[in-house]
Amino acid sequence: MLLRTAGDVPGAAGGGAAAGGGGIHPAGGGASGGGVADGGGASDGGGTHPGIEVYMLRRKRSMSFAAGAYVFPGGSVDGRDTDSDVAWAGPDVTDWARWLGSTAELARGLVCAAVRETFEESGVLLAGASADDMTVPAEQDLEADRLALLDRSLSLAGLLASRRLVLRSDLLKPWARWITPELESRRYDTRFFAAVLPARQQTKEIRDEADEVAWLRPADVLALARDGEVFLMPPTAVTLAELADCGDISAALAVPREITPQRPEITVEDGQAWLNMPAGLEYPI
Repeated sequence: MLLRTAGDVPGAAGGGAAAGGGGIHPAGGGASGGGVADGGGASDGGGTHPGIEVYMLRRKRSMSFAAGAYVFPGGSVDGRDTDSDVAWAGPDVTDWARWLGSTAELARGLVCAAVRETFEESGVLLAGASADDMTVPAEQDLEADRLALLDRSLSLAGLLASRRLVLRSDLLKPWARWITPELESRRYDTRFFAAVLPARQQTKEIRDEADEVAWLRPADVLALARDGEVFLMPPTAVTLAELADCGDISAALAVPREITPQRPEITVEDGQAWLNMPAGLEYPI
């Protein structure tokens, strides 16, 4: 999920990210500069905090899964996302394996998928010329690469190599892991990541799978969901509530995150299905 400070002007210098080449420190959760993911303080927009906005898509109603739901950019791991030749800067795959509770190969695939899917669905590329330089080509110059990723004629490793870029894993913060309830016909094991919109990049209206895209305040989306005006999947709703509780970007990047599987359960009583949230989590709608 992509974050920015509420009210920031898209594309302006420093637009949503701190200046410089630094990034998120995933282990401690602290922020040391600019910079997503697959998930207390003042309330969103309250007090003196400017608040957080998160980039969301409304899935087309023709989609076979989560039709009409408001979601964060994301998708499935492609086989080539685990390519060990991908140009990489920031915490290495062994660090990510420890944070995500996975093998090193899977951790590489998850991080690369988060970067690739974010680029495919928002036009924002979490990469740079080096570990200290977040410069990437202009949006219009990268559009052919984005389309090539979509039709699978180009891999993320190939894109980075051809553009002489490195994936910036320091721009990603691991946020959560959710597993679909057992009674669901379609089941997913999904990791959520968070990142701040990099300086000098802006999101692009991409409607391959979405009919609406927008930067939204988490608390506002939850209010709309409570009024029945928007549809949210439970992991999305919980994540939005967590972001709203953070209040601002700095707090969101600083909050420690323990990546343990969250698996809701579905029970059926008298022909009625009920969703039971994991222990310690409240459904915010």
